[in-house]
Amino acid sequence: MISLGDVRPVGEQLRAWRRHRRLSQLELSLAVGVSTRHLSFVETGRSTPSRELLLRLAEHLDVPLRDRNLLLIAAGYAPVYTHTPIEEPRMETVRAALRKILTGHEPYPAVVVDRLWNLIDANAAAALFMEGAAPHLLEPPVNVLRLSMHPEGMARTVLNLGEWRAHMVDRLRRHVALTADESLARLYRELRDYPVPDDAGTFPMPTGGEVLVPLRIRVGDRELSFFSTIATFGSPLDITLAELAIESFYPADETTAAFLHERARR
Repeated sequence: MISLGDVRPVGEQLRAWRRHRRLSQLELSLAVGVSTRHLSFVETGRSTPSRELLLRLAEHLDVPLRDRNLLLIAAGYAPVYTHTPIEEPRMETVRAALRKILTGHEPYPAVVVDRLWNLIDANAAAALFMEGAAPHLLEPPVNVLRLSMHPEGMARTVLNLGEWRAHMVDRLRRHVALTADESLARLYRELRDYPVPDDAGTFPMPTGGEVLVPLRIRVGDRELSFFSTIATFGSPLDITLAELAIESFYPADETTAAFLHERARR
């Protein structure tokens, strides 16, 4: 995997990304409109790609923006993608948009997370998922995946823990495969190795009765059920924006919807 701090020769990085995407030199060269010979020279360091070619290759290889900057630096070019902290004044419009989305989703929970699933913002309804969690899991930065699967976090209240855990671990595994991000890989290994209670059950084979994997939790004497959607910014040119995601939870049944509306009126 390509480390975020690893500025290896540009050809080595490109070859690693091409192999990670399981593309041959011929397939990639046809996609970007260069000869296989030239691509081979780039990968072996015999030729330095132009800035334009490098960006075309990165686009076709679906390289994350932060890693595209590493490619540019390795080739001797200035990085083109900014990395603006979310709290910076120039991000005020973005913060306002996120806050509007979060509050507009109430009384249902919604959170904003970064590439490592660290909590950036949340609406008031999301506090439901944090109730009773161990204090160390709520210390910033709160990692929502760790919070949801840690034995001292939400896992204590998840009724379909085996099913939910299998779904979330596989989701993270696929994200690691897409990004080749070592920080995400470490998080994946941590969550994968959490102990699973004997009564958690295992991930069942689909029966055709469900259209998605629900999150079922116990709150007092009630069982609540949720499904979620994830939204990202379209066509971002800033690394921070490219790595933000909004996860919005919806009630999967009328009982859960009624509970959330009742809770919001208190």
